Amino acid sequence: MAANKKNFFERFSNWATAATGSSAAFLMAIAVIVVWLVTGPVFKYSDTWQLIINTGTTIVTFLMVFLIQKSQNKDSKAIHLKLNELLASHQGASNRMVDIEDLTEKELDQIHKFYVQLSDLAEEEDDLTCTHSIDAARENHNFKLSNHKTKKHYNDARAKKDSSKQSK
Repeated sequence: MAANKKNFFERFSNWATAATGSSAAFLMAIAVIVVWLVTGPVFKYSDTWQLIINTGTTIVTFLMVFLIQKSQNKDSKAIHLKLNELLASHQGASNRMVDIEDLTEKELDQIHKFYVQLSDLAEEEDDLTCTHSIDAARENHNFKLSNHKTKKHYNDARAKKDSSKQSK
């Protein structure tokens, strides 16, 4: 996006984020604290003296919360878009992962468990370059399941499970 198309708040936010995240800003904050401490004896460490630093830091903190949140939202969106581009462009990647940040916490936990299982499987692989997508893993699972359904021990276990459900 061209600089002239950014609105005032966007330009100010970018400037303020860069300025407040600098070494100079940190040194300035230290200088303010030192000046405040040095003036303590002059003001006899009064309530007003303490109120000045408390009020100043509260106002700065209040404003910085919004500035930091805006910066994090922008960075997060940019990172998500870059990751989405990588997912969309990689043939082996699952497109279901695009916009995954919109899922519920429960859905994310379910996918996390799936990837823990994939990680465990990958550790057993002889080929370190072997990769799996959700679709490939589901296809592998369905293939294995269809083979197991023909085995006697699978059918026996299934029958036992079904009979225990009926007795409850």
